[in-house]
Order: sequence, then structure tokens, then C-alpha cells
Amino acid sequence: MISIRTAVPTEADLLSALALRSKAYWGYNEDFMAAFKAELTVDPANCKEGMIKVAYEGPAIVGFYQLSGSGTEGELEDLFVDPDFIGKGVGTLLLETAMSQAKELGFLSLSIQADPNAEGFYIHFGAKRIGTKPSGSIKGRELPLLLLKLS
Repeated sequence: MISIRTAVPTEADLLSALALRSKAYWGYNEDFMAAFKAELTVDPANCKEGMIKVAYEGPAIVGFYQLSGSGTEGELEDLFVDPDFIGKGVGTLLLETAMSQAKELGFLSLSIQADPNAEGFYIHFGAKRIGTKPSGSIKGRELPLLLLKLS
């Protein structure tokens, strides 16, 4: 059974590695993945704020998300699932938990800069594309910018 809990700072390296494995699931080549390494590195300090939640089964972390924001506008900074668990409901559980936490924090919406391969997942949950945003890792690459209104 998959459960959710708050991440702890000592898990930052493990979460960073999971993010890279999850991103690689889409078939990106080695050079492309190397460009993402810094952007996908989880800062241990962010784990202390309670804004990173992990999905786990037994002792294994199988996914995580990270929220940020202020006022009524939140951002889903990360949502990654271990490749062995993609398609098994972990992403749905993480997103639903993130949406619930975002509402508790007073956010009315979440912006999401999505990997193009994950855009359909977020649209399935009601997100709308509102534009594009430059990639923080690949010069000239534009990523879908989505808005998920929380009702």
C-alpha cells in the first residue's frame, strides 16, 4: 500500500536520483539528462519546510512532489514517480495530495511547468495550458505552462 509523508532533509539525494530516473523514463539521451541534473537536485533545506511530500511503499520511496508559492498562488515545482511505479496510481495519489495541501495553504490555483510528455496527465485533472515557459536547463526549449484551479 502506498502512503504519503513529509520528506526529511537526509532524503534529498535519494529524491534527486528518483527525479532523474523519472525524467529519463521519457527516453531522453545522456547529454539531455546531464543538462537536467542541477535543476532536478533537491535542496535538503526545502525538506524542512513540509512542502515536499514523498510516496512510499514499505521502506522504498516511489515518488514525491514539491509545492511552493505565496498568497493565493501556488506552484507545483516537482512531481516525479519512480519508473517502476508509473501507471500504478502513484502520480494520481501525489497530485491529489498536492492539491489538497495547496488548498489547506490557501492557494486558489497551482501553476505547473510540465514536461511535454506529462502535460496530458495534468490536463486530465483539469489543468489548462496558459502558455509556455523557457526551460531552466535547455536553452531554446519551451515547456508547457499549465494552470490548475483548485475548487
